[in-house]
Amino acid sequence: MSRFSPVPPAALAVGVAGLASGVALVRARQSRQRMERFAAATLETLLNAIDANDRDTGAHVRRVATYALILAEEAGLNERERRSVERVALFHDIGKIHEALFDIIHEQTRLTPSERRAIDTHPHRGAMVLRPVAKFYPDLADGVVAHHERWDGTGYPRRLRGTRIPLAARIVAIADTFDVVSHGRKYQRGLSLQRASQVIARGRGTQFDPALVDLFLFPPVFERVGEARRSFRAPRIPPREDRREASVEPETPDVRFRWRSSQPNDGGGASSANQLPR
Repeated sequence: MSRFSPVPPAALAVGVAGLASGVALVRARQSRQRMERFAAATLETLLNAIDANDRDTGAHVRRVATYALILAEEAGLNERERRSVERVALFHDIGKIHEALFDIIHEQTRLTPSERRAIDTHPHRGAMVLRPVAKFYPDLADGVVAHHERWDGTGYPRRLRGTRIPLAARIVAIADTFDVVSHGRKYQRGLSLQRASQVIARGRGTQFDPALVDLFLFPPVFERVGEARRSFRAPRIPPREDRREASVEPETPDVRFRWRSSQPNDGGGASSANQLPR
């Protein structure tokens, strides 16, 4: 006589069902991971597209991401929140590479009122570009569309006020403005660090979150920002006829995504999300 009792059919059925359920969960997890890798690759492709279409914007968003990450770290944001800030910073101006705005952005003179109204559509255009990855990055499009909202509710496009503005957008708004005024534009020289800090201070409580302004301008924090700013060297902009074949300057800091392996930059001296000035 066998020492082992046969497994009852009901128990066998439960075991088989459990095994099938486990296999299904593993396959679902693998499928999810493949989709997440695809979404991550999509964002990298979009970032490369920004570089290919407009190297000025490509360099700008990397500088903004550097400053925004410094502020996010000093604000005590966790890893997930910092990654959200990084993505919003890197893609906040993706709407500007739209064909309807490209020539306006590259004008050598100040914008006319009609051109300004056209440029003001770029947050919405950028959010529309990013909607397909909303399943994996639900806060990305919301942050991009809100990066020109103002603390006092007079911004655009939705006139959000105060903490109704996503935190990532509030951080990026400060970093974006700081880069614009300190780096300059084609028709305007950049300001010194001291004068740029005054511009940010004037926006406290009106344009910007006052608590974030206080943190950004807190001497030890602003010293980190200044160190990062000094690490950027203004790239040479080639003449229009050879701009198509130009690549991003090797010294342009590479704010790396978390899913990219950390490799030394061939140009040297580049900083990454994991190598921000302390």
